[in-house]
Amino acid sequence: MFTGIIESTGTIRDTRAVAGGLRLRIDVGPMAGECALGASVAVDGVCLTVAQSTDTSLAFDVITETLGRSTLDTKHAGDRVNIERALRATDRLDGHFVQGHIDGTAVVQRVQSSSREWVAWFKPEDQLAPFIIPKGSVAIDGASLTIAEVNGPAFSVALIPTTLERTTLASLKAGDRVNIETDVITRTIIHHLSRMSDSGGLTIESLKEAGFA
Repeated sequence: MFTGIIESTGTIRDTRAVAGGLRLRIDVGPMAGECALGASVAVDGVCLTVAQSTDTSLAFDVITETLGRSTLDTKHAGDRVNIERALRATDRLDGHFVQGHIDGTAVVQRVQSSSREWVAWFKPEDQLAPFIIPKGSVAIDGASLTIAEVNGPAFSVALIPTTLERTTLASLKAGDRVNIETDVITRTIIHHLSRMSDSGGLTIESLKEAGFA
């Protein structure tokens, strides 16, 4: 479990095809010494397990399923990625609950940047649209953000200077693809209501019984 509050950025040292996927090595600086083998680390929002470490780098094995669902299959040596270690039970939850399970990707439609604000618009994959709601939460490349507007299939987010400084999002441009994890609470509610509707059981009474009304 993560919060979507990015701790630092890392730089991909190299990628190597292995049986069943990809070995990904990332320079993360001194943080590497604080990550034990088997620890969970979110890389651009994707929960990965530390398979090997040095004083300054971490290596991860990324399976085919994860490569097909995220942008990690497009990464190359020199690319920067967002890094967050797993949430500890005593930590403050400053973002929102992020599982590190990528739902799909979105394409950057446009970025509006000025001295006053930084706003980006994204077009997510079609199956993600029901879970994108105004003022709801979304993790973009692992960063916990609030959805500003929804316009048809697209949505926007506005970033504060701190987020731009601490993450890779400031470098986004039209046409780039990003990882998307929708809010787990929103997904759960919509999934539950959809199942009730399919079974003919979506009524005021059933909503009250489920605690939604």
